[in-house]
Amino acid sequence: MELLNVLIALFLGSVGSVALAGLMFTLNDQKLEKVSTLLMYLAGGTLLGAAFLGMIPKAVSMAEPRLIFMVILSGILFFFLLEKMILWRSCRNKDCERHINAAAPIILIGDAFHNAIDGVVIAASFLTSTELGVFVTLSVILHEIPQEMGDFGILIKSGYSRSKAFWFNALSGATAIVFGVAAFYALDTIRWMIPYALAFSASSFLYIALADLIPEMHRKTTLKDSLSQILLIFIGILIIYLSLMLK
Repeated sequence: MELLNVLIALFLGSVGSVALAGLMFTLNDQKLEKVSTLLMYLAGGTLLGAAFLGMIPKAVSMAEPRLIFMVILSGILFFFLLEKMILWRSCRNKDCERHINAAAPIILIGDAFHNAIDGVVIAASFLTSTELGVFVTLSVILHEIPQEMGDFGILIKSGYSRSKAFWFNALSGATAIVFGVAAFYALDTIRWMIPYALAFSASSFLYIALADLIPEMHRKTTLKDSLSQILLIFIGILIIYLSLMLK
């Protein structure tokens, strides 16, 4: 019965959150384009908030800070090289000018690590008590839905179709189920990995926000666009802050 509770919680906290966020795909193309742009702005805030307010402080509390920041630095360099390789593979002229947004595969990789950690946390909470497990699951869902909506915005802006964006995001979310079940049976064995996985996931969030999303926002410089960007970034950070306060 305990395993069944964990499985239900893992599904709701991962694929279920993706499905709820995917309701935005019921919009027509014109509205979807506008909403995905706004969600890209929101994602800038949720990614920064999740990294600085959630993942990094948690990782530092669980392991030696110098090692955590070394993992974050290594992760940022890794994603820089990964993005370079993606761009090189997509070259369409001799000057290798940037033709596609490489943020999509990076956000999927980083989100997969983040969801894996959520899975471990959910499983660990249920092993403590059912009440704590339910509370942690609700908290995960609260911060995952706006984050997944932001991810959808990034994927759509990167040229993904609605179905491709949904299924790739669902696949990324499914890592929570795999790692959650593994943690249920072997939490003591893999516990040491959690802070470093958190740090690596945070590095991907920081890289996407600072290297891809913010430069993309600077392409629109009107007062209306600038105010929308600033407001939605702060709203994204506030969403993460409030969801963390509920834990």
